[in-house]
Amino acid sequence: MSTPFQKASEWIDAENAQDPNIETDQNVEYPKELLYSNRMYEKLMEFCPEASEEVQIASKAQHICRWKVARESYPMDRVGYLRWREDLKKFHAKTTAEILERAGYEQSFIDRVSFLIEKKLLKKDAETQLLEDVICLVFLDYYLEPFVEKHDDEKLKNIIKKTWDKMSEKGHQEALKINYSEENLNLIKASLGL
Repeated sequence: MSTPFQKASEWIDAENAQDPNIETDQNVEYPKELLYSNRMYEKLMEFCPEASEEVQIASKAQHICRWKVARESYPMDRVGYLRWREDLKKFHAKTTAEILERAGYEQSFIDRVSFLIEKKLLKKDAETQLLEDVICLVFLDYYLEPFVEKHDDEKLKNIIKKTWDKMSEKGHQEALKINYSEENLNLIKASLGL
């Protein structure tokens, strides 16, 4: 007999496995959002092995089916970007809620996962903050390098500073343990005045 958690995890993975966008990790190709989901879950379990089941599911479902809400379908300006991000959070929460209901979770559990995915009460709710820390750690560990190739130093410093500001002190300590390239470590230190 599968537990609700096993069912939900399997179904979230199955949804993310349909991503037509492919990313390569250590010479293996993965659907992009399945790889992101796995990285989120692994990072959460490294950073906070005692995380609640709600946070565990929220970490896996953070970007569920993200490709279905295209950035290009919104105005290509700051306002359009922010609206896209807000709509994505609601879309991820709704998609996950449907899976959790099918897996047999109670409404209070589903509501809590939706609350976390929508990143409500950041800096005030400990679990929302934990999820945000993991999002930032995954970005710094896996996605900073490709970002560096696309943007100039000023923009990068701004992104690193904003990422840092979203994190807790525990998150900062963990972020400084990541094995960055020398250039990226220098960029981070310059961004943060370390």
